[in-house]
Amino acid sequence: MYIKKISNKNVGIVANQSSVIGQTHLVDSLTKLNINITKIFSPEHGFKGDKDAGKYISNKYEAITGIPIISLYGKNKKPSKDDMQNIDVLVFDLQDVGVRFYTYLSTLHYVLEACAENDIQVLVLDRPNPNGHYIDGPILDTNFKSFVGLHPVPIVYAMTIGEYAKMINGERWINDLCDLEVIKMVNYNRDQLYELPIKPSPNLPNAKSINLYPSLCLFEGTNVSVGRGTDKPFQQFGSPYLSIYDYSFVPVSGPGSKFPKHENKVCKGKNLENYPNLNHIDLGWLISSFNQTENKEVFFNNFFNKLAGNDKLRNQIEIGLNEDEIKNSWKNELENFKKIRLKYLIY
Repeated sequence: MYIKKISNKNVGIVANQSSVIGQTHLVDSLTKLNINITKIFSPEHGFKGDKDAGKYISNKYEAITGIPIISLYGKNKKPSKDDMQNIDVLVFDLQDVGVRFYTYLSTLHYVLEACAENDIQVLVLDRPNPNGHYIDGPILDTNFKSFVGLHPVPIVYAMTIGEYAKMINGERWINDLCDLEVIKMVNYNRDQLYELPIKPSPNLPNAKSINLYPSLCLFEGTNVSVGRGTDKPFQQFGSPYLSIYDYSFVPVSGPGSKFPKHENKVCKGKNLENYPNLNHIDLGWLISSFNQTENKEVFFNNFFNKLAGNDKLRNQIEIGLNEDEIKNSWKNELENFKKIRLKYLIY
């Protein structure tokens, strides 16, 4: 039991709404066990997981316990030396979705780095990866590092967040080696589809959106909407410039998406809510949308290369390569990554 490792110590916790044991939040569980939680750290979307993507989040206090909640998506994305004061051990418990541009990975990176610099042990409470059944996508070129991609890994890497933490540490992607321990899951099988009991962020409300996320999120770097501001985020795509489609939707402002792309405009596109589960990244929708957009000069925006992790994918689409040709260009780097990944697998 990891409880013995944190008893009689000052404990920091990285958590959000997904940090539950059964029906009980981790903070409540540990408080009932008389664990002394001195600080809570929260990632993008905040401690309750209800803030818009990219929204600046300030520090506050937990309503019931009064424990300070330090935002890692506000003034700082890395805990400061002052933030790490009065912490002997830090427990990291966030539900990831197994995709490179999901920012909880970057939060993990900076937490491990801060703890290494301040000689604080980290316990990662491992959780299932709902996209753990395949590996796909271009390897990130470190010239394109950002908070939506810090490491040379593919878009989908088939590792749990505990395994990924071991890789950050083992590959020395942080300045100092962290005193890290992964609290393992029991009976985990990465090939078994896992449906999350709590949505990990506002616009990934169900298993279908999480399965489609690695493919559709690339549209965030284009003028095409992925359904933010509708009841089917990441289960459809469309824009006012894709007139050939019969299906349409209208994004509107609402909780979790205050300023959606193409707000109050009719977007023509595809409804994918009943699409078969993917075991690969589908580039076909992206390529066809580009080809069907009349003014191609405004299709991509500056965010696309950060999501892709390189400047090659955009160029490959613009010069007319098909999906197979693009994916063939990833093969050698993916094979190299798979060899690195093997060193850190737990399950």
